[in-house]
Amino acid sequence: MKKELTYNEYLDVSPEVSKALENNQPIVALESTIISHGMPYPQNVETALQVEQIVRENGAVPATIAIINGRMKAGLSREEIELLGREGHTVTKVSRRDLPFVMAAGKHGATTVASTMIIAAMAGISVFATGGIGGVHRGAEKTFDISADLQELAKTSVAVVCAGAKSILDLGLTTEYLETHGVPLVGYQTQVLPAFFCRTSPYSVSIQLDKSHQIAKAMVTKWQSGLDGGMVIANPIPEEFAMSEDKINTAINQAVQESVEQGIHGKESTPFLLARVAELTGGDSLHSNIQLVFNNAQLAAKIACDYQALKA
Repeated sequence: MKKELTYNEYLDVSPEVSKALENNQPIVALESTIISHGMPYPQNVETALQVEQIVRENGAVPATIAIINGRMKAGLSREEIELLGREGHTVTKVSRRDLPFVMAAGKHGATTVASTMIIAAMAGISVFATGGIGGVHRGAEKTFDISADLQELAKTSVAVVCAGAKSILDLGLTTEYLETHGVPLVGYQTQVLPAFFCRTSPYSVSIQLDKSHQIAKAMVTKWQSGLDGGMVIANPIPEEFAMSEDKINTAINQAVQESVEQGIHGKESTPFLLARVAELTGGDSLHSNIQLVFNNAQLAAKIACDYQALKA
């Protein structure tokens, strides 16, 4: 049965995504910061299109999210993805606080985890695939540098499939923050938090679930019982693409030190650290980053299919 849809007046939903919503088809939201700020052109565009294709191959409809000419977009055309990739870092990186200003100015914006969750929820999309969530930065006890992603997870009802938190962060403090705010940290077939480039870390998840339909059932139960807020599904990078902890940690430590020396902080911190780690690892971390995003898109599509079936 088709449903009547009412959208925010600042939101444009693509015909493909709108049709999927009307027909209760599974949909996976995808962020756009990874396109403009995550990797170089044209690799960023190629990767974004391939992620969309992986979602389709696994039975769901992709909805890449961004701001184009001041309009929130749920579902981008190939031309819009090309635009974001080609313009790269000149596109504003947009979190919750930035949304009204980028929209009011009629600018383009690449959405972070937080703003992608906001727009996905507005459009009625419940599953979102990304690389890794933001978190508590190293040295946050002095800088108070904590990603807005975590606060969004505490209040916006979207399930985020990721390879854990980015390993450039303080993973221990990130898990503590999520626990404090009641955000479930689900390990997909793992009891430990994956660390983005690596499959393991010293920290535990709140629960291990081994099947996509178990995750979907937990989502339905959580939200239908009135427990608002997001859910993190931590999906380890495939073993063949994982990096050695010694190699990645050496690169991260050097990159963090350089960011401190150069006074880089706030929303510029993550793009700088990821780019510097890629340089220090000879491009190995970028290859791993792409593969873990593909892996997350595949799992997210399966969860979206199970979630929609349960709701139906």
